[in-house]
Amino acid sequence: MDFLHIIFTSLATTLLLVILALLSLVLKTFIGKPIRNPQYAPIVGTVFNQLFYFNKLHDYLTNISLKHPTFRLLAPDQSELYTTDTRNIEYILKTNFDNYSKGEGNKDIITDLFGNGIFAVDGVMWKQQRKLASFEFSNRVLRDFSCSVFRKNAAKLVGVVSKLSEANEVFDIQDLLMQSALDSIFKVGFGVDLNCLDGSSKEGNAFIKAFDDSNAITYWRYVDPLWKIKRFLNIGCEAALKNNIRLIQKFVLNLISMRREQLETNQHCNQKEDILSRFLIESKKDARMNDKYLMDIILNFLLAGKDSSANTLSWFFYMLCKNTLVHEKVVSEIETVVGSRENVSDIDNFVDKIDDQVLEKMHYLHATLTETLRLYPAVPVDGRVADMDDILPDGFKLKKGDGVYYISYAMGRMPYIWGDDADDFKPERWLNDNGVFQPESPFKFIAFHAGPRICLGKDFAYRQMKIVSIALLHFFVFKLANESRKVTYRTMFTLQIGGGLNLLAFPRIP
Repeated sequence: MDFLHIIFTSLATTLLLVILALLSLVLKTFIGKPIRNPQYAPIVGTVFNQLFYFNKLHDYLTNISLKHPTFRLLAPDQSELYTTDTRNIEYILKTNFDNYSKGEGNKDIITDLFGNGIFAVDGVMWKQQRKLASFEFSNRVLRDFSCSVFRKNAAKLVGVVSKLSEANEVFDIQDLLMQSALDSIFKVGFGVDLNCLDGSSKEGNAFIKAFDDSNAITYWRYVDPLWKIKRFLNIGCEAALKNNIRLIQKFVLNLISMRREQLETNQHCNQKEDILSRFLIESKKDARMNDKYLMDIILNFLLAGKDSSANTLSWFFYMLCKNTLVHEKVVSEIETVVGSRENVSDIDNFVDKIDDQVLEKMHYLHATLTETLRLYPAVPVDGRVADMDDILPDGFKLKKGDGVYYISYAMGRMPYIWGDDADDFKPERWLNDNGVFQPESPFKFIAFHAGPRICLGKDFAYRQMKIVSIALLHFFVFKLANESRKVTYRTMFTLQIGGGLNLLAFPRIP
């Protein structure tokens, strides 16, 4: 009886503490905030509202943005301001860049997974990584090497889909694209063949699952008021996150160790093509760049490389299946620029033809990929924190410590940004009268960020997506396995299709 009494007393005490913690959070949320002050953005609720809409979070924010281009959700320690106003976004990301940082709250949430990588840091560390990354992405050796890798893995992907097509088998194209992208990124990033696509790397596939699950759990922290308690007690999703991160870090650190050993024992091979090898060489000059630091850099690079291309291509194929005319126009451009199925039927010969000159001529494909990113941006929500009190261009005030989030997903659907046809999938909006691609302001089309933090891998991502899409569409016609299924996203840092995208592939007839 004494034992049961202790258990029930402990449970009651824990429950009371949780109730008191939640009550304290609610009181802190409302006390001292400028609730009805018109100088501050209108309040539409608290951050806890997001708990109830988490699975459809981006649509929830979109619906609010249709009424309020700038609005607030109250949080315990500050206000969280959300905006789709392009003037505000340019001000935050460029004009007054130095006043906005990642913020300690954001860092606290993401550091367990992303460490001191470029997405999680500011100041000197960010500038150092930005400088290194800028040099690498502008390097011709890396560009040529990456294109060679993309072509090789695109051919391998065509081979895999060909077998599924022959068997008339339904397959998850997002899963295949994830595996192919990871193979490419690991080759370009680490100089190693992961071989996820051919199924020979169980460790690689376990890494993908751990990385994606960690991404989702870490994002959940933004709406879970008790995540720190769960982390301290090592329970629930926080226990799963800890185990996943342990697996991720072990996997990457082993690769770094292996690559370092290869560099030291084989000085005359082409070891300087991949990014890790070049960083390892740089680390000899800078003691701060130890294996842990290199791991953080690479994990951030993986998030940007794998998710941006694989997720976007998944949405791209979904939109082609839903828009037959666009599908036909993309294929027609491929046949005009590269060659018809009748003229080029061998996989390896075909992908070898996809060089820089070919990619530069694919204006309609580029427009279609960009239109996909407009509606389904790789990073649906991003933001900064005000380091000092400020006033945004739309007139609303911010207090020091307030978060400012720009909603890329919502922006693509705003009539006051894109016109009355904002919801329509319309690649032609990106082409001039001569059919040539015309970019928009990065503060309007925010899929690749903007200002000093604009994505350095933008051209890198487009090249990969174009090569893969050209190869697949040259050989196959794709159809949804279930036309009635409502396709939606998994709420995480990146916009992944929830439950994958099941397709059927049919050989393209000349």
